[in-house]
Amino acid sequence: MQGTLKKLKSSLTTPIQYQLPIGDQVVDINPLIGKPLTLSFTGNIYCSHCAKKTKKSYAQGHCFVCMRKLASCDMCIMKPETCHHAQGTCKEPQWGEDNCMIPHYVYLANTSGLKVGITRHTQIPTRWIDQGATQALPIFKVQTRLQSGLVEVALAEFIADKTNWRNMLKGQNDVIDLKAAASELIPQIQDKLDELAQLFGATAIEVLNEEVVDLSYPVQVYPKKISSFNFDKDPSISAVLLGVKGQYLIFDTGVINIRKFTSYEVSIDF
Repeated sequence: MQGTLKKLKSSLTTPIQYQLPIGDQVVDINPLIGKPLTLSFTGNIYCSHCAKKTKKSYAQGHCFVCMRKLASCDMCIMKPETCHHAQGTCKEPQWGEDNCMIPHYVYLANTSGLKVGITRHTQIPTRWIDQGATQALPIFKVQTRLQSGLVEVALAEFIADKTNWRNMLKGQNDVIDLKAAASELIPQIQDKLDELAQLFGATAIEVLNEEVVDLSYPVQVYPKKISSFNFDKDPSISAVLLGVKGQYLIFDTGVINIRKFTSYEVSIDF
């Protein structure tokens, strides 16, 4: 089987079920855990947007031209607090309407420890799975991506807003009382919440009372030392698959971030 890689697909079961898209086909990954697996990069990369061949992948699977013109590759995707759609300067205004001017959630998660994050309402629980979270709790619902980014920035003064991927891959995290953490954090940003309510309206930011979501990953053995595979340096991986967590395949000799190599053409043998 041969084709271009896309990010791992997942479904929230116990444990989480994963599929690896390769071209137009998908491979069920969970049944392959504990078995030898070979992934070989052909040397070809095809832009995930325009399908043109590119020497280098930008912004997770795009050619340089598409990376520069697409709103989905703009810096505000990484820093939602800088969303400029309301200023009329979005590269693709309709894309912004469909993806940024819609409800978002601000959540707490246990990835490599306690962190804050945001996601579109359509990306729950996918976003949590992609980050390798073992627990997640939505704490705010807001009307736009910009609002979610501003709330996230306020919370990031007190807790992490990024995952330490190496620590995330080393095992199952200690359980965190996310509800207690939320009860402690929300009063600390109340002044900012009041400020945002004045700016966007009293109903723009809704405090939620949700239940914690627990996530379990299909991993036989977690690595004690993290060694990464890189198709740009070594085009072939042939090892025993030990599990999947986040967007990482965990082998007995190293790990690989599948999302990083979106649009790389590979063949798979098992």
